[in-house]
Amino acid sequence: MPDRPITSHDVARLAGVSQSAVSRAFTPGASISAALHAKVKEAAARLGYQPNLLPRMMVQGRSGIVAVVIGGAYNPFHAATLEAFSRAIQTAGKRIMLVQAENDRALDEMVGELIGYRIDGVVSALSILSQEAADAISAHRIPVVTLNSGIITDYIHVVEIDNTSAGRAAADLMISRGATRLAYIGADSIASRARQAGFCAAVEDAGLPAALCLPGSLDHDGGLAAGREMLAAAVRPDGIFCVNDLTAIGVIDAFRLEGGLTIPGDAQIVGFDNIPASRWPGYNLTTIDQNVGRMAECAVERLDAASSDGSGQAICVDFTLLERGTTFP
Repeated sequence: MPDRPITSHDVARLAGVSQSAVSRAFTPGASISAALHAKVKEAAARLGYQPNLLPRMMVQGRSGIVAVVIGGAYNPFHAATLEAFSRAIQTAGKRIMLVQAENDRALDEMVGELIGYRIDGVVSALSILSQEAADAISAHRIPVVTLNSGIITDYIHVVEIDNTSAGRAAADLMISRGATRLAYIGADSIASRARQAGFCAAVEDAGLPAALCLPGSLDHDGGLAAGREMLAAAVRPDGIFCVNDLTAIGVIDAFRLEGGLTIPGDAQIVGFDNIPASRWPGYNLTTIDQNVGRMAECAVERLDAASSDGSGQAICVDFTLLERGTTFP
């Protein structure tokens, strides 16, 4: 074994073939006979050879790498999103670069840094919050697919559910179960605002008092704080829709542990995301499933198409309302 990195020339000498044959054996789709391919791979395995992808990246201008951007690890939905993205990217024959960011501004900076790696594109579970940030990201001319951001440019594509209809579905369900004092706990995102709009419209259409809208922080603490605020209110809501499941679980804990209330006897609660904890017997949370697996597949498919059609698109995926014990005893 030479005291240096093994090269394709070493493999060629051991296999008794040309260096170009070794190159073809490690190039997907290249013309090479099955017997010659097997001979080269056997020699490479004996030597422990792995091809250097950098020269091919320089020639083709593409690395086969997709950057996956996710938010904070505190939210199990981000873990589910990462798993779905990873599966879809690997199925497409590409490689993954994992990046963590907290907001649209961090995403802007990261896209600029990732250009040096010649990535094929970016898929992000984070929303882009502003047109200004979208324009800054687009200036890098790298295809980006986001989930539920709502902002589209020539280089930014969106895979989303109909968040307005999801909000309406949550309100309609609780109203049909007898709720008359509705509330929404949201967050600072385009998707959350759309859910709020649908929710409030359904409440208005039902002829009920306007829904109470409270800010949240997408985590358990935000739900706990909102729950305490509702417990202290003169008129306590009896139907609560939350921007995500962690928020809903925080509300449930506040109502049960600090308010001595029962769910759904004293208040119905609907979450969003269908994280594993939503199915735990202690919560059994009614929630809206975004079908993140299908969203990830569409995101990767959109990245491949983006390199040829040069225009941003929005793809809508169906959601599912899963009724459990927080709305139906």
